[in-house]
Amino acid sequence: MRTPGPARLGLLAAALLFSTGGAAIKACSLSAWQVASGRSALAFLALVLLVPASRRHWTRPTLMVGAAYAATMILYVVGNKLTTAANTIFLQATAPLHVLLLGPWLLGERSRRRDLLLMAAVATGMALFFVGGEAPQATAPNPRLGNLAALAAGLCWGLTLIGLRRLGRDAGSGSAPGAVAAGNLVACLVTLPLWGAPTAIATGDLLLLLYLGVFQIGLAYVFLTRAMRVLPALEASLLLLAEPVINPLWALLFQGEIPGSWSLLGGGVILTAVAVHSLSAGAASPGD
Repeated sequence: MRTPGPARLGLLAAALLFSTGGAAIKACSLSAWQVASGRSALAFLALVLLVPASRRHWTRPTLMVGAAYAATMILYVVGNKLTTAANTIFLQATAPLHVLLLGPWLLGERSRRRDLLLMAAVATGMALFFVGGEAPQATAPNPRLGNLAALAAGLCWGLTLIGLRRLGRDAGSGSAPGAVAAGNLVACLVTLPLWGAPTAIATGDLLLLLYLGVFQIGLAYVFLTRAMRVLPALEASLLLLAEPVINPLWALLFQGEIPGSWSLLGGGVILTAVAVHSLSAGAASPGD
């Protein structure tokens, strides 16, 4: 992918693969811990085979970022098992709020006026998920607890983004693949003891784990890294917003899962705020 056209298609392919995570996790009859462990184990193997850079730069800072990414991966699976796919991905999309809140402390990067507006908008959207009580459904048996897990995933994803930014600034961008691979390995090792007694895995569940690890994470990350070498960060961030938009549609199509109206409103507020902030940041001059 050396030209913008194929790079855009590759990034959209990555967003499409990422977006299938919620529906695929729900379709797997294994527990959240089993899915998290198997998914990350296969993702780790796929990454070290498909992305040579992921085998290098395993330093202490890389492992720390990997730990934050591991928590994101685990909490994302737990959230999807308890609440709707829409709620999980929308609440994880609150990561920019945590980046803006913690960035000045962890990165020494000051906030600007448009950043404060984004904080307010994302916080408003986040609060809408907890207005009233969303009724449980077959694929979302405990929405409130699942929403809290997804919100924690957003915090951990924000910490991951801060860590990747710090790694890129201090050690070069080549350390990012190592952090992603390390995160999957850590996620596998942490959840493996929670797998329970050894049992036979149904063929369908095994195929779903293979898809989640090798394609939904591994192949998607290959598309992502190749596209990011060509596309500006602003364009890439906007194209990747296709993931949270498409994600709930897969759950609706395959599980008949319908998110609550307040959740849809909150998700719309969050995604709109992130898109507007990205556009305004791209249009602003460096001196703004």
